[in-house]
Amino acid sequence: MTAEVLIELIDVQKTYGNGENEVHALRGASLQVRAGELIAIMGASGSGKSTLLTIAGGLEVPTSGDVRINDHSLPTLRQKELARLRRQTIGYVFQDFNLIPSLTVVENVALPLELDGMNARNARRAATDSLESMGISDLAKRFPDEISGGQRQRVAIARSFVGPRRVLLADEPTGALDSKTSESVIRAMRKRIDGGLAGILVTHDAKLAAWADRILVIRDGQIVDELKTELRPEQFGAN
Repeated sequence: MTAEVLIELIDVQKTYGNGENEVHALRGASLQVRAGELIAIMGASGSGKSTLLTIAGGLEVPTSGDVRINDHSLPTLRQKELARLRRQTIGYVFQDFNLIPSLTVVENVALPLELDGMNARNARRAATDSLESMGISDLAKRFPDEISGGQRQRVAIARSFVGPRRVLLADEPTGALDSKTSESVIRAMRKRIDGGLAGILVTHDAKLAAWADRILVIRDGQIVDELKTELRPEQFGAN
């Protein structure tokens, strides 16, 4: 049985400015990502990778084309509906972690659920489960500045899929980490994807991209190539 399509971009165009200052960041980009699938987006700086990711996550609006997340067309949603979809369905992981220093680890992970109206006790319980699935429940009561960079990124990942999230979007999530820590982070992301999420990873690192099911190469706002990764690193015992 074919897995459900959770992310779909259809002929997406994104233009900034106008006239002589017009910049075409995306030129007819189309892709599909199914449940249990991770795709990596690679390309040179300025090729449109991050623009594609922010549009896929509803953080930017395409100039034309359609973006569908969990069968919802993002350009047709009202702002409140879009904000709710982002909170409940889409998890984001960025290079700078975006953790709140004054909150403990478990409070950081629980925050999206509390903002969505869940009571604090249930939100903390869900956050603890999310931390446990990442193997870092022992960090729950510590503050971000008391843990390592790799641990902070694991916390950010735990926050990104707490609750009923179905989509995981990551923009250079290991750019500030060493190679060993980077692998542990991408391994954790891969585990969550294999559990039924759909994910897009923007990276310049071919070793990280190898953990994806497919690699899409973007150039000048267009997807110009697709590579399938038949064997991922964890399947042949990479360290």
